[in-house]
Amino acid sequence: MWISRPVYELLPYLYMLVGIALLAAAWVVEAKTWPSVFLTVGALSLMGGLVLWLRRKDYRTKQAEYNSRSLDDKI
Repeated sequence: MWISRPVYELLPYLYMLVGIALLAAAWVVEAKTWPSVFLTVGALSLMGGLVLWLRRKDYRTKQAEYNSRSLDDKI
């Protein structure tokens, strides 16, 4: 499955935004079950967005350090 580049670049921020919104909803909602569900899903979404963002940042940094020429290219 392929997604467009703008959507792909937006995903970590979207995950983090959803996580923050769910954590805020867990603070506001006064029920028995829902705050724990919001808290769990919100924390996982926030962590997933942060991990995805950091992995992409690390990958792009490491790719910039390597020579982009192929091993088959003649010098």
